[in-house]
Amino acid sequence: MSLLQELGAQLRATSEELPTGPVTVAREKLTSATELLNWVRQTSVDPLGVPQLGNAVEAVERAAAALRLAQEAIAQYLAAAGLAAGEGAAPPEADYKAGLRPQEAEAVATETQPAPEELGPWWSRRVAELTGEAPPAEPAEPRNGAGDTADLLRRVAAGVRSGDRARVGRDLHQVNAATGLGLSAASSPVLHRLAGDLLGHEPRPEDLKRLQSAATGRVKSLLPGTPPEVLDTLLARICRAPAKNEQPAHPADSAVTASVLTGVLLARLGRDPETLDPSRPEPVRSPNVDA
Repeated sequence: MSLLQELGAQLRATSEELPTGPVTVAREKLTSATELLNWVRQTSVDPLGVPQLGNAVEAVERAAAALRLAQEAIAQYLAAAGLAAGEGAAPPEADYKAGLRPQEAEAVATETQPAPEELGPWWSRRVAELTGEAPPAEPAEPRNGAGDTADLLRRVAAGVRSGDRARVGRDLHQVNAATGLGLSAASSPVLHRLAGDLLGHEPRPEDLKRLQSAATGRVKSLLPGTPPEVLDTLLARICRAPAKNEQPAHPADSAVTASVLTGVLLARLGRDPETLDPSRPEPVRSPNVDA
């Protein structure tokens, strides 16, 4: 191997080893954390670290852009040196693992995949406790949209409407912790609007008992392992009433209960979960709807 070829091989190896994957994962996790904290801020005037997270997201985006520029610069240098078409020369966006045999690719993926393994079992164990539905023996392949929190909210609501607790459990087991925890933020404005439509006016503190009567039994039947104070706290927030229990709930408890409560209110209103758009919650309607 000539000195030029050796240099080209070292540059290609350096390009492939740049941590673009971990930086992308870090950006996604920081974005999810920002969304969750924005939801928490609805009940607090304290910024709770959201500005700092915003700065972190901006920094990691700059890092990702710098890594892409570095890969492009290496590719251009190799092309100028006449090495771009050589064996092993791949464009910056190519994944070197694609050329491995299946067994090798599986081994490399096990070594290099970032931390869903650390979050997945934690989330799945808690979902099993809340729903009473054990996780699947073998993790299912994520279906289209399984990583989308809005799509997950619609699927959970559809399971609630059919009264199928097993289906609700399967859908919640199918996603990772970051997607599941996003249910808290996605459902918050939707719950307020659905409760308003059910009541016929903006929810008020005096409406708390009415909403509890309308939702508690159905939520409890679908989430037998959920502490009752979690639902009471969610309903109190909807009605802008003080919560009796000030102890912070397990984050998965709030997320899962909020998604099931969304399905219960949709069912009480006779609405199709497929029409649900968490980014554009429907306005409160003026006609009174009996609960």
